[in-house]
Amino acid sequence: MKLGPHLHRIGNDIVAAYLVDTADGVTVIDAGLAGQWHDLQAELASMGRSVTDIRGVILTHGDSDHLGFAERLRRDHGVPVHVHEADAARARGEVKPRASWGRVKLGATLGFLWYAIRKGGLRTSYLTEVVGVRDGQVLDLPGAPRIIGLPGHSPGSIAIHVPVADAIFVGDGLTTRHVLTGRRGPQPAPFTDDARQAVASLSHLENLQATWLLPGHGTPWSGGVAEAVRAIRTAAGA
Repeated sequence: MKLGPHLHRIGNDIVAAYLVDTADGVTVIDAGLAGQWHDLQAELASMGRSVTDIRGVILTHGDSDHLGFAERLRRDHGVPVHVHEADAARARGEVKPRASWGRVKLGATLGFLWYAIRKGGLRTSYLTEVVGVRDGQVLDLPGAPRIIGLPGHSPGSIAIHVPVADAIFVGDGLTTRHVLTGRRGPQPAPFTDDARQAVASLSHLENLQATWLLPGHGTPWSGGVAEAVRAIRTAAGA
């Protein structure tokens, strides 16, 4: 799905990943589920691109539903995979998330689990090699992505600001579709290690300007960054 001249999404509101397309090549933000490899290839073809145009992958954090095809790109195509240093062990499978499910609705939860299984969520490969990144770093990748620390969902959760795409990618720093309840709109994401810290970290975003605020789960948000942060604080307080 094309969201803008330099911005594409693969997947859907259940699990999504993103592509930044510039004259220098393609940067992949998150790698979804292993079975979304075919979605990646199809979207690249629609852009007149191929896997050989990918210069790097940036993971917003190290959870398995964001690792997807990252190791395949690294192993088979030599694409470096970047992740915050605090989540490197998580992305390598050496540290497991402290999953807290919280409130669930059966239909939404089964829909998420079924989609994840159907898209290869049970056969995701952990990374065997990663490139560590830090808060404030601007990477030498298409779009000059800037790393913004967003700890809470995991210790190394990050947002990624790419001005040329007019977008901020937030992974599970927030969600606009809760995969366990189906509730829509900006809200805290489930499976979060430290919910209080995750909400506090959103202060790192609220003064940024971008049309698109893009979570790993949910509809792309274009209603304003500050508005989304306010909504999440309200939801968290409730």
